[in-house]
Amino acid sequence: METRSAKRKKLCQNPPPAEIDDEDRISDLPNDILHHVFSFLPIKSAAQMSVLSKRWKNLWYSFPDLDFTTAGSPPHDSAAAASSSLRRRVRSRVARCGEYADQILSLIEKHSDVRVLRFRAFLTFSRLSGLIRHAVKHNVQELDIEVSTLDYFNFPRSVIGSSTLRALRLKSCHPGFRLPPLEIMKDGFRSLSVLSLSRLILHDQPLLTNLFTDSSFPLLKKLHLEACFELRHLRVESPALEDLSLESCFQLQDLEIRVHKLKKLRVWSCFDAYSVSSRVKIEAPNLGIMLWSYNAVTEECILHNLTHLREAFVGFFLLREELSAAKIISVWNFLAGISYCHSLTLESQCIEILSKHSHIAGLSLCSFNKLKSLEFSTGFNKHNNSGLASIFRNSPNIHTITITILGDYNAQRRQWNKDLWQSPSSGEERYWESQTQSLSSFLHHLKVVKIHGFTECANEVSLVKFLLKHGKVLQDVFLCTSLSKARDSLLREKIKSQIMGFSRASSNANIVFQ
Repeated sequence: METRSAKRKKLCQNPPPAEIDDEDRISDLPNDILHHVFSFLPIKSAAQMSVLSKRWKNLWYSFPDLDFTTAGSPPHDSAAAASSSLRRRVRSRVARCGEYADQILSLIEKHSDVRVLRFRAFLTFSRLSGLIRHAVKHNVQELDIEVSTLDYFNFPRSVIGSSTLRALRLKSCHPGFRLPPLEIMKDGFRSLSVLSLSRLILHDQPLLTNLFTDSSFPLLKKLHLEACFELRHLRVESPALEDLSLESCFQLQDLEIRVHKLKKLRVWSCFDAYSVSSRVKIEAPNLGIMLWSYNAVTEECILHNLTHLREAFVGFFLLREELSAAKIISVWNFLAGISYCHSLTLESQCIEILSKHSHIAGLSLCSFNKLKSLEFSTGFNKHNNSGLASIFRNSPNIHTITITILGDYNAQRRQWNKDLWQSPSSGEERYWESQTQSLSSFLHHLKVVKIHGFTECANEVSLVKFLLKHGKVLQDVFLCTSLSKARDSLLREKIKSQIMGFSRASSNANIVFQ
């Protein structure tokens, strides 16, 4: 009689054959799930999958997201298209892309329910208009087009009256496109929630600057305008707008935003630096994130009711070193308008402006009472100390500061050394010590200091010494050395040793060299 242990041993040595499951579990998945899986593949690969079975062939013809940007070549750049020597080559490429557009049209006709259509190509306006007309006819919900043509073209009117279109992105790589008259545009786009326009030409169309008002785009939530030529005045009042982005609108002179629901604003490389009547006015009580980078300083600035601002990134483009009195006041007003933010990042020009013009009578930096995190870039020259002190003084509840020291090989910075450390206090040290009382609240809340590009110069080391000496609750000081400004290893080790020996007001203060 076979024992149980022997039987178990026999089963382990000769396991029963596993049942073979030939069932195609993937094909049994619902269409919505398979469409989602296929959406991660390039459209060419998704089409090739259709030959595997009848079910998958039918699946391909019901595929709702047609993204041809992975199949077509990108449009030609403007410089090449404008070159007469390459014009014949461009025309040939336009013809080939015309055949490509015809194939897209054929697929649209076969697909019963197109939800998303994305493509980029060289096209004539007639082919582009026909393709868009067919997409609208088939109730497309998202249309993403990047085209290059041989001449300016007019915005396709077929999309204006669409009742199904939810998102429209139109980018002309070369040379640009024009909008229809305002009386045609203002009654359209009743269902549109996302709009992005790039290289829009607004010659002799000043009334279009009032397009985004209460009566237009009632459901628009996201708006992006890029490289809009002759856009000098823009008023945005779309009632449902939550995300607004303006980019490379160099001729802009007057920007007015009055949107109650706006949550995110990005303005980059805008405004006419030569204008003597430029103005920005923003009223957005629910704005949470604001990015204002590389913009020319306007003559007038009014930021009103930004009480929910959490994050702000601020930078200015200075055409000349000297600012007019009006523009200096404008910068101060801008900073006062964002004073409710919890996290603030300042580009280097901000520190320069604050340091150079903080002495002007009647101007004082506003208090950032809610600010917890501050990050800024600076050349960290001696003349910037007043600007830094002004920011610290008006950030009484700050928790973390992050400083990025910009490399400036022309700047004359006094090096920190052992003899300097043992001598009577330097000018930098005396300056910071004179600020101890006015920075009392700042020093009682600061916990983390991070300095990137630390070059171990006198100004930088003096600030570190001051913060260690008076930072009551300081916990961590991270000093990330700049390799481009690195000294010989022996001298650097001596300076590190000196810094480690500085007196500390907080017993928990930890210094980390990176």
